[in-house]
Amino acid sequence: MQARAVLSEEGKDLPGPNRTNQTKALPLRLLQLFVPFVLVCIAFSVISIYTIRRFGIQSMVTTAKSGFQPCYEEANSLDRWIRPPSDLLHNMSDKELFWRATLAPKIKKYPFKRVPKIAFMFLTKGPLPLAPLWERFFKGHEGLYSIYIHSHPSFHAHFRPSSAFNKRQIPSQVSEWGRMSMCDAERRLVANALLDISNERFILLSESCIPLYNFSLIYHYTMKSRYSFMGAFDDPGPYGRGRYNENMAPEVNISQWRKGSQWFEINRKLAINIVEDATYYPKFESFCRPACYVDEHYFPTMLTIEAGNLLANRSITWVDWSRGGAHPATFGRSDITEEFLQKINKDRHCTYNNRNSLMCFLFARKFAPSALYPLLELAPKVLGY
Repeated sequence: MQARAVLSEEGKDLPGPNRTNQTKALPLRLLQLFVPFVLVCIAFSVISIYTIRRFGIQSMVTTAKSGFQPCYEEANSLDRWIRPPSDLLHNMSDKELFWRATLAPKIKKYPFKRVPKIAFMFLTKGPLPLAPLWERFFKGHEGLYSIYIHSHPSFHAHFRPSSAFNKRQIPSQVSEWGRMSMCDAERRLVANALLDISNERFILLSESCIPLYNFSLIYHYTMKSRYSFMGAFDDPGPYGRGRYNENMAPEVNISQWRKGSQWFEINRKLAINIVEDATYYPKFESFCRPACYVDEHYFPTMLTIEAGNLLANRSITWVDWSRGGAHPATFGRSDITEEFLQKINKDRHCTYNNRNSLMCFLFARKFAPSALYPLLELAPKVLGY
């Protein structure tokens, strides 16, 4: 009895029927675990073979790729060079922006289908109170226009997602009337618009402008014009040559000094001329300050010297100076009638592509926010949109 107890304490199993049953159960349990494992492997193999046959090896490889992206984008597609920027709020300085905007192809024939667009460039202080009228004007003509807004840098517009003006603000800086910062804002608008290679014509507008005709008519009028519409005339009086400073010579002589409206329409070649200029800009910045209002003289003078043969020497934006003063008349709700709108282009005479024309103005200003609702009511009948 004691020997039996000693053997048990030393860890040796005692003989008996329980040990035999445990030995037989172990292989059976392993077999139960092994069979499901084999079935899972077979199922996985069948699914893999089916996927490869159905979708191809490339799909399998693609899904297995890591999320790593290179820090640069290779120029392996023409689309990368011709598509417009997806976000106008870039972080380029003016110096970088102007350099980028003046890159132009030397081969004039495009190797892709290019649909020319008009860049509508709005130089504003803040809101666009007449935006509903413009949205009606643009509706249905997507792909034929681009919109750019330069406002005070502290102003952030909020347009509904479906609006043509949504997310069309560009990086801006403070601009002052009559000073070089105003021309800087205009150059900034032109430079941003040049980044879209499909923009062919560039129209500068204010928040108080309205279109006088429907989109199709304005589009064909500008696209078919041989000239760009910028006033550039020689005014011998105190508000013309009287503003000239002799320090501007020899780059600008008094015989080359021109005056014109701030609101213009230009083609792509002249747009590049405006952005790339480093010859006349320093002269105007230094020697054309109030009472020399640079926004009335810089572009008309510079473009007359560089490409005067391309200018129609007239503006296509109507304003009323008959009331006198430093600024043109502003029209509100009570001024907007059918007779008033028809009168703007009535009895006008001008030239278009060297031929006489009665259609002289495509836009008009200045219209107050209160003019919006009567304009919306009369636009279908009088303005054609």
